[in-house]
This record gives sequence, C-alpha cells and structure tokens, in this order.
Amino acid sequence: YGYHGVLDFERVEGQPFIADVTVHLDTRRAAASDDLTLTLDYGVLASQVAEILSAAPVNLIETVAEQIAAVVLDYVGVGAVDVYLHKPKAPISVPFEDVVIAIRRDRVKLPAARYERPAPEVEAASESLREASTATAVMAAVPSGAHHETQTAAVPVHHDAAPVTPAPPPDRMDVVPDAPVQAVLALGANMGEATATLRQAILDLDSLADIDVTAVAPLARTVAVGGVEQDDFFNTVLLVTTGLSPRALLHACQAIEREHGRVRDLRWGPRTLDIDVIKYDNLIAASDDLELPHPRAHERAFVLQPWAQIEPGANLPGLGGGPVDALAATAPDAGGIRWFALDWLDADADAEADDDAADDDAGENAEADVAADRHAADHYAGASGEDGHGAFGALPSAIAPDVASPSGSVGGPGGETVPDLERR
Repeated sequence: YGYHGVLDFERVEGQPFIADVTVHLDTRRAAASDDLTLTLDYGVLASQVAEILSAAPVNLIETVAEQIAAVVLDYVGVGAVDVYLHKPKAPISVPFEDVVIAIRRDRVKLPAARYERPAPEVEAASESLREASTATAVMAAVPSGAHHETQTAAVPVHHDAAPVTPAPPPDRMDVVPDAPVQAVLALGANMGEATATLRQAILDLDSLADIDVTAVAPLARTVAVGGVEQDDFFNTVLLVTTGLSPRALLHACQAIEREHGRVRDLRWGPRTLDIDVIKYDNLIAASDDLELPHPRAHERAFVLQPWAQIEPGANLPGLGGGPVDALAATAPDAGGIRWFALDWLDADADAEADDDAADDDAGENAEADVAADRHAADHYAGASGEDGHGAFGALPSAIAPDVASPSGSVGGPGGETVPDLERR
C-alpha cells in the first residue's frame, strides 16, 4: 500500500501501487563467473522500491516513478531503467482497468526527483499509518541487447532495518596480477610503411617496463574485412608477459597506436596501426571499453593462424572459443590470407616482401613463389646471425622457421600444412 495522491482520503486510507522496473545492465561478467557480486541484487533493489512506494505521500505518481528510477541508477553498471508505475484503484469516476505512468531514464536523461529517506522521528510518526500495509515491487533485471533475462519478486515492506546498498564490486579490468601473466596481442596496419610500423610497434611494446615480448608470429598479408574498400593489411600476433592490469595493457597499446598516427574516424577503415588485446591470461570479462577474450577473435584467421604458429596447442577461452589451430582452420576469412613472411623482422626483407607482393598481384607462377619461400626460411635460419637472432635480439627466434611444402602451403604447428595458403 501507498498513500500518494492529491485527494485527502488517498493520503489517509491508502491504496495499492505496483511498480514494474526493468533494469538494463550488462550481465556477462556475472554470468561468466557465476558471481552475484558482479550483478544487481534484485532482492535489495526490490526492498528499496517497496520502501519508496509506501513512503511519505507525494501528490503525483510521476514523482514516485522518478524516485524509483533515481535509486536504480545509483547502482554502478546500470545503463538505463524503465519504470511502469501502476495505480489500479485510482479515484476515477468512469470504468477503467488501470492507470500507469511509464518512464525511461538513463545516464543522459536523468531522473527529475530523488527519494530522501525521512529522519527517524518522521518515520516513527508515520509508522501507524503503514503498520499493516505492504507494497509489491516487481522488477526485471535485463541485460542490454537482444536477449532478455526476466526475474520477478514480490517483496513485503520491512521497516525495522534500512536496505543496505552493496558496494560496487571491483572491476576485474583494473586488477593488477600478483605475478606476470601471458597476454596475446594482434597487430595490423595497411597505411604508409606498414611493415616498418609493425616492427617499431613491437620495439615500443617491448621497451615498456611491464611488458615483455616473448614471441612474434610470421607476417601475414590479408584482405581487409568489414566491407570498406581499402588496401590489404599486414598482420602479426605477439605473445607477451605483463604485470599490467587488463585495462592498463589496453591503454598502453592505445598510446602506441596514437604515437603512430592512429585515428578512429571510420570503423573497419584503414589504419596506420591497430593493436588489439586478444587474450589476457584466461580472463573472461566485459566492460564498456574492453572485452576479453576479444569478441571476434574466434572468427579471424589473420589472428588465429599466426597465433597457432607461435603457440601450438593454444586455446581461446570463452564463448566461441576452443583450440586455436582448429578455429583457424574453419575461420570464415581464411581465404583472405594471401601469404606469410617468416623473416619480416629483418629490415632488409622489406624490399623482398614488396617484390613478392607485386608478384602476387601480377600472378607470377607458383614455382617462383615456393623458391622465394625457401629463400625466406633460409635467410631467417642463417643470415640473421649465428644464434638465429636478428635486430630484435631473442625475438625473431620465436618465429618458427617452417620450410615451405612442395605444394606451396605454409607449414603449420607440428609440421602439418595449412591448406590453400601461399607463403612468400
């Protein structure tokens, strides 16, 4: 029961009010870990809504609806709320079934009224009016997106203790690991001197105090995805160990992108440099600025195939994940990888790569391509230095010096071939 209304008898006799509350928030973090602290406790919220319904009277149900919306938006992680406030016994002289006020409030269109809990003496004075009253709050916790998960609860009003708003859970994206963890980074570029940019970006990452590059994949030339007409991309994958939190690692990658002229004015558009965090340890988490593992990694051959070559047996966690080599074999864009270059970290290989790219565009014969493959493997294994290390010290040794098969396919992890994939 509540006592809201403009008529005197409404404020004395009271009447039922029903609140339907739909909360829009991302439930993926909670679902992935099955952790209540990472989502909204609907029992606590229902008690708060019930308290507002039976609180000191206001004239308008519009005001009550705004007060409910304000309470919901006080929770961290809530993006929007829909409030439907029903007054089924409203004093109307004509037949009707219900009176309802419906509002939506979010972080831009904020609530216009806020409920203030009365001082203890005011609460005691109004207790006699509400002693036998209960209010029913029905609310739904619904994540943003196309899928809706609806929960309802009928909650009696209790006045012996005020509801406690739980402290927001720590954001796992900001948790610094106790010891360095492995992360997988994907790099790509298709503007300017792309290979030189990628090479420098690896140096930039490895120079940071809390990031150590431990393996560098072969360079792949790939057809751009996303529907925007543009030049081919050059892509590679890195294994790193890091003591940074996931979000700090993301920010470090974005800072290096900016140093190389990255602008974000067209989704799927050309890029001077793109660095994506694909995997961070085995963390499965999502936030507004970062989702781990990368939500499209499982369908990107230009990430999966280079990754499989430097980490045989790697596994991509999360929805759609699995063995990386198996995912690479079925990725929808696998046909868009034109070739791999093994010795690309050596600056002297740039001219050869450019010649190979021209040959590819001109349709040179496969026999010459295989010879170039063998030359690249020989150059990588010998000419880079007696210890197999080039200008990056130990980094190039992490690139598997696979020898091209007679068919022209790339040697995959464990010696198997990756079909329909030429390598220069």
